[in-house]
Amino acid sequence: MFGFRKTLNELAPADLAAMMKAGSVTLIDVRKPGEFWDGHIAGAINQPLSRFDPRALPQDGRRIVLYCAAGGRSATALGRCTGGRNDVNTHLAGGISAWRRAGLPVTR
Repeated sequence: MFGFRKTLNELAPADLAAMMKAGSVTLIDVRKPGEFWDGHIAGAINQPLSRFDPRALPQDGRRIVLYCAAGGRSATALGRCTGGRNDVNTHLAGGISAWRRAGLPVTR
């Protein structure tokens, strides 16, 4: 509306790992439950895109970072946050695929 677009921030896997180590992030995995259980980033909360509701996201003062397999679904979910949760504007660049390529751990 009026030509304004929400700014989307992308985090590199190493930057996200550092934020996680500092305890300053809440991770939301927007993949399907089966994908989540096949491997996810430790501590992530699964909220599939098909049921994604920005109002249901935690409000614990930590920065919320979304991720999916490669970045498409998390970008879509970020778009749904416009209006209701403008503070949610960050996702993992390249998704969990980039995380794995960086040699970072996943859990089941």
